[in-house]
Amino acid sequence: MNIRITQATLLDESNDHHGSVVDIRIKDGIITDIAPKLNATKGEQHIDFENLIVSPGWFDSSVCIGEPGYEERETIKNGLLVAAKSGFTAIAVNPNTYPVTDSNSSVSYLINKAQNNAVSLYPIGSLTRNGEGVDLAELFDMTKAGAIAFGDYQHAISNPNLLKIALQYTQSFDGLVLSFPQENDLVIKGMANEGEIAIKLGLKGIPALAEHLQIARDLYILEYTGGKLHIPTISTAQSVALIKEAKAKGLDVTCSVAMANIYYTDSELEEFDTRYKVLPPLRNDTDRKALIAGLKDGTIDMVTSDHNPLDIEQKKLEFDHAKFGTIAQEATLGALLTLVTERQAIHLLTAGRSRFTGEKAKIVVGEPANITLFTAKGTSTFTKENILSKSKNAAFLGAKLKGKVYGIIANNQYIAS
Repeated sequence: MNIRITQATLLDESNDHHGSVVDIRIKDGIITDIAPKLNATKGEQHIDFENLIVSPGWFDSSVCIGEPGYEERETIKNGLLVAAKSGFTAIAVNPNTYPVTDSNSSVSYLINKAQNNAVSLYPIGSLTRNGEGVDLAELFDMTKAGAIAFGDYQHAISNPNLLKIALQYTQSFDGLVLSFPQENDLVIKGMANEGEIAIKLGLKGIPALAEHLQIARDLYILEYTGGKLHIPTISTAQSVALIKEAKAKGLDVTCSVAMANIYYTDSELEEFDTRYKVLPPLRNDTDRKALIAGLKDGTIDMVTSDHNPLDIEQKKLEFDHAKFGTIAQEATLGALLTLVTERQAIHLLTAGRSRFTGEKAKIVVGEPANITLFTAKGTSTFTKENILSKSKNAAFLGAKLKGKVYGIIANNQYIAS
């Protein structure tokens, strides 16, 4: 693969050309030249888009792919293509499959199935056996197979001793533990944010307190044990404050926020549309604004699509019976650019790679090309035609978006959007 990218604004702080308009030449997947102007050479593919920006490849820290077990929701092959066309060169895949990703062999299965793709797939292993929250899974064996972190997707660690042991044990191999922020005993059968909207609609509430108590407990345990903790998809103002305080103490904690929780509020539930039934639930506008402020001041480390394809039998139901989750990768860039600058967006979409993998994508001569191509210009409305996933449970239908993904270059492949 030989490519010449022309007249692109390069945004990568590790590069001397950061912020400049440059040409980039790539030969056999390796960046060979970066300069204000490069002459064409025979046989190379020319990439030239209007208002083109190139950045290090994006990393999505929370993605669900049905395979194995739920291929009707999404396959690995199509899921990786969705990620590529959405601008991501790497994704961390949650263990909510059947069987659950809780062993060396199940991690190896995912990695082998994803080989030879432009997008790199990184499995998150289940923290507990079968994701049941009782006994620790084979964490070290999964690490040797290629798992990059451990957590039970959207299932809280109810037993504090289990989290304590996990944080102590994973220090022996520098493992990352994920803890979903929800105190289950305060939620029971909650469907939506506990507040005025839920009361008006007669929906059982999920109180913000459930998130605050779990995060506070987890941070106390982390302070006691040491180790590395990631809190996925926080949703409230108080959660931002708790994590900010923990970071000031020097605790090794990071957190993410799901795209839906910074774009929407619980007012979207007025029509009982199950596309907006997500976990954590959409909160009020005070919480949403606090989350955005947390992104801008660095308290929240990364944005995730929290992409969760669900088939029609799981979502086209009464609100009480529908499953939590939305697809969101296809709309992530466009929604995020309505809230932050392109430079802030790049940081939030790339920070997960170093936290989860210990690596960092760089646009540097001599390095393999791992690049996302996009523009921050232009506006559009997200429609059914923009859905690339097998499942169609998209909360962002009708959303007003900014910018556009042009494609990615990674693993010696170019995938255009």
